Amino acid sequence: MCFHLVSRVFVAFRGAWRPEVKRSGDNIVTIDGPSGVGKSTVARRVAEQLGFSCLETGAMYRAVALKVSKAGVDLSDTVSLSGLLSGTAVGFSPAGGILLDGCDVSELIRTEEISSLSSRLAELGEVREFLIGIQREIGESGNIVAEGRDMGTYVFPRAKHKFYLDATVAERAKRRFLQGESGSLPDVESELRRRDSRDTQRSENPLHPASDAVIIDTTDMEAEQVVSEIVLRAKDISLRDG
Repeated sequence: MCFHLVSRVFVAFRGAWRPEVKRSGDNIVTIDGPSGVGKSTVARRVAEQLGFSCLETGAMYRAVALKVSKAGVDLSDTVSLSGLLSGTAVGFSPAGGILLDGCDVSELIRTEEISSLSSRLAELGEVREFLIGIQREIGESGNIVAEGRDMGTYVFPRAKHKFYLDATVAERAKRRFLQGESGSLPDVESELRRRDSRDTQRSENPLHPASDAVIIDTTDMEAEQVVSEIVLRAKDISLRDG
């Protein structure tokens, strides 16, 4: 499904579809952590319970990766990459689907090829700043749960509640494997270790917990237990009058 674009950024707000409107607000919950820890699942459920919108930044990187892949742009060609980004719109549908240039690409971005490419794109400063700009625009509306790798440390450093989810590599690999990721379990674990290395050692905004984040080891926890703990800690956040 495609939507008519009237601006570069669109967000779903309280179930209604409308262009992003700039508003001040501090009602932001950030959930960071490594790949495979369950950030997206937890963030969506926390957002539902708080009545907030969910900002899945990983999906935004994958959407850009999809466009880069289709355009055949070489990642070392910064001029072409910048040109592509300047004509790109990324946002979310009312149902939470990821929109690329007005079209829902939620299913198209769920491939290993796109996931791998998005990881490489996340290391590029021009891509990061492009998407971070959009993320901050969305965040100005407040009442969001933002998940990613640098939400609490860089994108929303003043967020009211910050959480960092972690789990052993073995547990994260098992979760990914059970979700249907191709390859053997050892292969999945090896790929996660490579991804962890890229994320924690990249020069710009490497993955690490914010100094004021609550760190939750989810290794032996079910998703609903993690959700309950976050919601309990964030229960003092209330929706602003709309």
